[in-house]
Parts: sequence; C-alpha cells; structure tokens
Amino acid sequence: MNLEAFVLGCGGMMPLPYRHLTSVLLRREGQLFLFDGGEGTQVSLRRLNLKWKKIHAIFVSHTHADHVTGLPGILMLSSQVERDEPLYIYGPPKIAEYIETSRSVLDMYINYPIIVKEIEAPCVCYEGDGFYVRAFPLKHTKTCVGYTLEELNRPGEFNPQAARDLGVPMGPLWSALQHGETVRTPDGRDIKPEQVLGAERKGRKFSYVTDTQYLPSIAKEVRGSDLLVCEGMFTKEFAEQAAEKKHMTSVQAAAVAKDAQVDKLALIHYSPRYTDSDLKQLLCEAQSVFKETVLTKDRMVFEIPYKD
Repeated sequence: MNLEAFVLGCGGMMPLPYRHLTSVLLRREGQLFLFDGGEGTQVSLRRLNLKWKKIHAIFVSHTHADHVTGLPGILMLSSQVERDEPLYIYGPPKIAEYIETSRSVLDMYINYPIIVKEIEAPCVCYEGDGFYVRAFPLKHTKTCVGYTLEELNRPGEFNPQAARDLGVPMGPLWSALQHGETVRTPDGRDIKPEQVLGAERKGRKFSYVTDTQYLPSIAKEVRGSDLLVCEGMFTKEFAEQAAEKKHMTSVQAAAVAKDAQVDKLALIHYSPRYTDSDLKQLLCEAQSVFKETVLTKDRMVFEIPYKD
C-alpha cells in the first residue's frame, strides 16, 4: 500500500519565483489529503499530474494568508473536473468563515458538497480505513494546529506451515486468518489468527508541523513518525526574531525530531530572506542536532515505505 508525500510549496510568508508557499499533499492508496494550500498549490498539482478531484480532505493549520490563499482556486477548479464526492475541510476557528466568504465574494460555482469542520485540538479529527488524523495545538500568533496521519497496526506475518500443521487447508480460510478472522477446520476445530500470525506490525506515521514556537509537547505528538515535515524558518542567528514571531529555527525543528525519535525530518516554510543557496546553513545547523534532516523543495516527493 503506497504512502507518498508531495511537497507542493516550501516557502513561508511570501512566494518567490522558485518557491511556492507551504503545502504538502499525502497520497495513500490513491486517496489524496492536502495539508495547507498556499499560493502556487495549483501549479505544483498540475506539474506533478495530481488530480484535484481526488483530494478527499484538506487539513488547514491556521488562517494566515500564506497557508490558505491557494484554496479558493482548488475549490473552483474542482467543479470543472466532474467531481461529485464531498470535499472535507478541517481547520481551527475561522476556516469556515474564510471558505464561505471566498465562495460568496468570488461567486464560486460549486457543484459538489463542501463540508467544513472547525476543530478544537487536541482531537482525532478524521478516521479512515485503517488510519486516522489527529490534530494537536501549536503556539503561533493565532490559533494553529499540527497534524499526524497514523495507520493502525497491521496483522503479523502469516505462517503457512503453522496453518498446515493445524489442519487449515490453503484457500479462503488462509485469507480469512490473515484478515484477523477465526476459522473452523474441516474436522471442526476453531483456529484463531494469533495461532498462525506473527506479532503485529507497526503502521506508518506522517506528521506536519508549521508556524509555531518551539514546544516540548510537539515531540510527544509526532513521536515515532516515519516522516516529520516541520518548519525551520530561521537560522540560529535569527533565533530572537523567530521567538518574537512564534516560529522555529531549524535547530529547534531538529531538536523536536531528535526528542521524538522520528526517522526523517524534512524542513519547510523557509523565510523569504534565504535564497536556495542560503538554505545550506539551515540544513547544516539542523544536521548538527539531527543527522537525518533534509531540505524540502517544491515538487519533492517522499516515499514512506513499511519498515517490515
């Protein structure tokens, strides 16, 4: 089952010719989930050949312009691609007002249901088939939330020889056991899944954190993530400015990653003061704390495989 993260934009505050504003799209078994939608989101969607109509839900961190100005265009264009499934939008207070005002002022033609749900973090805001999305509070200049998408544990590996030894014939009964069902053998004995399956295998976890001052509580929420996409807006030189504006330096993002024992940290939401060549300093400082750190770039793709 594929799980991929597409970086649609990695900039903060204002777009640059080579850097759209922050947005990340997650694809899981063909279903698309969008985290924020800054200016330029549509451009990256098109260049990556990702379909608007397949975006099932949008998770908004907060209602500052650099995280939501790409959303109206996505809502309008989705009406032109024969969409009929509902689009769910989750976010903190005022996201409903923003969506409704945009629809009204722009005279949007919308021919599919849009369901907006304002959330109070912490909470599980979305439950899907074998996974859930949890929102947790951050601390910015206005209400802001982070998100994790975490899969449920998978059944352990199937042991065919154990099944044979227990008298379970190959075929539908094997499939039922692998799906967690107790089966009955031809001679009338009940065989439970745990008799032929190994230990449960951990599901994957993706975390998205942006626009917040450093909080020790973030590490608890993102612990064990396979991929943590986290803002690293400033270098250490501007730590005071970062604190004043309630943002994180790349070193602070790395500290979160280290404390949370994540597999990979992907920095995002860079200050426009940094050119692409300047970003090397952000990376160097972060890697001094957490080696498995990378810089995101527009249209970068991350594969998130199972560990076993």
